[in-house]
Amino acid sequence: MRTPRWMLSGLVLLVGGALAAAHDDEQERGRTPAQRFLTSRLSEVDLPLPEEEDAFFFAIFGDRTGGPREGIEVLAQAVRDVNVLEPDLVMTVGDLVEGYNQTPLWLEQMREFKGTMNGLTMPWFPVVGNHDIYWRGPGERPPEEHEADYETHFGPLWYAFRHKSAWFVALYSDEGNPETGERNFNKPECQRMSPEQFAWLEETLERARGAEHVFLFLHHPRWLGGQYGDDWERVHSLLARAGNVSAVFAGHIHHIRYDGERDGIEYFTLATTGGVQQGDIPGAGYLHHYNLVTVRKDRIAVGSVPVGAVMDPRRITGEVSQETRRLANEMRPRLSDALELDDYLGADQVLQLGLANPIGRPIEVTASLKSGDPRWVFEPEHRHLTLQPGGSVELDFRVARAGGVLDAAWRLPEVEWQADYLGEGLRVSLPRRTMPLAVSTSSLPEPPRRWDESVLAVDGRAGHLRIEHDDLNLPDGPFTVEGWLRAREFRSRQGFINKTETSGFGFFLNDAVPAFYVHLDDAYAVARPEGLRLGADSWHHLAGVFDGSQLRLYLDGTLVASAEAGGERTRRGLPLLVGADVDGAGQATSCFPGEIDEVRISRLARYSGASFEPQRRFESDEQTCLLLHMDADVGPWVFDSSPEGAHPLRAGGARVVGAR
Repeated sequence: MRTPRWMLSGLVLLVGGALAAAHDDEQERGRTPAQRFLTSRLSEVDLPLPEEEDAFFFAIFGDRTGGPREGIEVLAQAVRDVNVLEPDLVMTVGDLVEGYNQTPLWLEQMREFKGTMNGLTMPWFPVVGNHDIYWRGPGERPPEEHEADYETHFGPLWYAFRHKSAWFVALYSDEGNPETGERNFNKPECQRMSPEQFAWLEETLERARGAEHVFLFLHHPRWLGGQYGDDWERVHSLLARAGNVSAVFAGHIHHIRYDGERDGIEYFTLATTGGVQQGDIPGAGYLHHYNLVTVRKDRIAVGSVPVGAVMDPRRITGEVSQETRRLANEMRPRLSDALELDDYLGADQVLQLGLANPIGRPIEVTASLKSGDPRWVFEPEHRHLTLQPGGSVELDFRVARAGGVLDAAWRLPEVEWQADYLGEGLRVSLPRRTMPLAVSTSSLPEPPRRWDESVLAVDGRAGHLRIEHDDLNLPDGPFTVEGWLRAREFRSRQGFINKTETSGFGFFLNDAVPAFYVHLDDAYAVARPEGLRLGADSWHHLAGVFDGSQLRLYLDGTLVASAEAGGERTRRGLPLLVGADVDGAGQATSCFPGEIDEVRISRLARYSGASFEPQRRFESDEQTCLLLHMDADVGPWVFDSSPEGAHPLRAGGARVVGAR
């Protein structure tokens, strides 16, 4: 049958177009940097351009088996990770199924592994390990064990293939004792390469002589010697003679190990991708991971990526960003009651912990009570549950402790919670959060005043005092906040006494400039002086006054700033922090470095006019809702000498010490 003339013409045009495109591509590759780089701007900087060379990369999975049943989920996560990265292909280093069983269960495990790996969007290639071959069960062991099952369902025991500029060679490292047939990876006589496989490898390396790289994969790292004997020496000599073998990869030992370069060949051992894993020293290679290998003409780069570390940016939508931030900021457990301490500081009480899901996606939550003081008893120790959008739950916890004294080991209980956001094909684990259990401290003994002056020392990293929202009895209307401070240094942002976060009030000392903020009618009013900076390592008295129509800021008794302002004070359920600012989750941020003394909050405008003489030690009256003399620690609290008895908690290493 003759080809029509119009088809011949089309083929000529098609081939000609392809050749022209290839020629254009070659010209593109040969261009100078000046031809490759375009801009309409002038600059003295020469930006280096990357080399124009072909390169590709592939992934390698470690052992799957020997671990808990949940290991298959680790493998599934690795599949999801690698699909985001899209390497050319994925290799394994063996131990694909649990094995050590008979054929029916082996087939079930094979289907599970292949079903998971077939979720990859690129080709994957198996390598055989001892778990894939070793047969166990009643009766006589088959001579070939699971070899036939493996070759029926996974592929040849050894094979090779070419991809781009490289050859990939998969070897079989459990052929067994050539005389007895015994398979045992702990005996050198069972860890020898058969003449048949050795001859095939020699022939394969000859065929691959023109390749830029050859990569070998096997299960057992035989080059380690010891239980593996010295058979690898003749294999290594064969690889070295080939001259283009770049790397050998193995598994089995369940931790990462690099044995350097020998005759131009690098030796790598992988840990696990779902197999049994201690995970106690991830930085030294005891972890679930996979390797990524980038191949260039004259070199390779190898990196290990922990499973689950890869994020798919296409899944981080605006909804995900907003909802997870909202969950982190708004989800906060509610306690039905404060814990009541008896006169001996003991307790036995059932508290209800309320949890609510504020977002439009399901969440998983784990909640528990804990304490650094082992004398506390909590029943149950924790609760784990799923909350649907808008859902809520009340959880009962029994809290008990025998009475005693406020010794050095006395610690308050804490509520700890952690939430996972469940999106479409996405799970986001939010940070673990804690908050102290609310405790009724009406029976807290007042400490004796020290013979010398005492102050609160805070480190500027985490130290602060904390008063829960409900414990500060400050209604809307006029009020005064004041205290003494000595800063070790001043930073670009640091808080002094704060209950802010689009609400409340607070003092800031950013860049040594004091400022008093009050959130009124949904906006901040601020009194901040111009051209005034505090000196470090000197004591200063700061007072912020709101009288209902004006904010006033006093420094050492002198009015330094004012602002006309009125309206209703915005109130959110966030704590008051002394020595820090507070974030939307009620945690300390922008901490103050130095010493703090004599903090007082009053339900009236105490100061007016241009100046007054600040007291070094304040007095309490009926308008005082917080007064901290910092005379001494009382267990984890600092004593509140006001009629309210709010008694803030020390946190982050804050402590009462003698003044310098």
